Amino acid sequence: MKNNEEILALFENYLAQISLPEEPHRLYEPIIYSMSGGGKRIRPALLLLCCDAFGGDVTGALPVAAAIEMFHNFTLLHDDIMDNASVRRGKASVFANWGENVAILSGDAMMIYAYKLLEQAPADKLPRILKIFTDMALQVCEGQQYDMDFETRSKVAVAEYMNMIELKTSVLLAGAASIGAVLGEASEADCRSIYRFAIELGLAFQLQDDMLDSYGTEAELGKKIGGDILEGKKTCLMLHAMSRADEADRETLRHTYCDGSLAEGEKIARVKAVYDKYDVPRTINQQISLRFERALATLDSLEIAPERTEHLRLFARNLVGRKK
Repeated sequence: MKNNEEILALFENYLAQISLPEEPHRLYEPIIYSMSGGGKRIRPALLLLCCDAFGGDVTGALPVAAAIEMFHNFTLLHDDIMDNASVRRGKASVFANWGENVAILSGDAMMIYAYKLLEQAPADKLPRILKIFTDMALQVCEGQQYDMDFETRSKVAVAEYMNMIELKTSVLLAGAASIGAVLGEASEADCRSIYRFAIELGLAFQLQDDMLDSYGTEAELGKKIGGDILEGKKTCLMLHAMSRADEADRETLRHTYCDGSLAEGEKIARVKAVYDKYDVPRTINQQISLRFERALATLDSLEIAPERTEHLRLFARNLVGRKK
């Protein structure tokens, strides 16, 4: 079995060898720029680790892993347009560099190219892989739409938010894991379990990301702290605080982000004071731990030797920043 570093190196080497057409230049250059722009390669790594855990051919799974990464980066190109985001992974976004029209079309081409990569999957497994992939892709779009809908709604329930991040974040991880398990010829029961593992892990990962945005460091988050607060985003922290706060504190949560008389640091401090008052960080950390433990417990139910899940456990710990 290959460890996480070996899996990642194998994937990066394969990705570097993918040859895209040179023309039209303004269609393909943004794709190369996006795909070579770093990122943790979380989703293809998980696919390959799952394939390896069930005894599959990791090398043969590389094109399918690349399809998952291509799809993920396609969503980022379109997300940046919707969010009017000028920066992605510490450098100018495709949207900022080439404009909206190029970002839309190059993103569309990435989605199509993902299917070209999927064509290289073993013929006997391709129909099942295509179904997992297309179901996953549609659910990611549903999650994005819910996220946009929440921006204009005055009230959002915590349960609605959890459903949204399951669709927008967890489902892509779960699709990658399921496809890896299929390529490894896992049993139906194990495919269902590995899907659940990735769903729970994805929820823990997104909740952790929400926490880091307000309570982490710039080194941990990779960008300035407090962005969600300054944008007035309805994160899990905000929704839990709104559900517990008195009316005065709700007003603080509703309007601080758009108060032109306050500096950014003051806005962040004021909202975090409300979070702290209602013990929101402890609640979210408990949820992160619960989801993480559920994910690991799911691995215990797999019909394979326990040692074959060790690299998946390490992957999970690294993703959510857990030492145990």
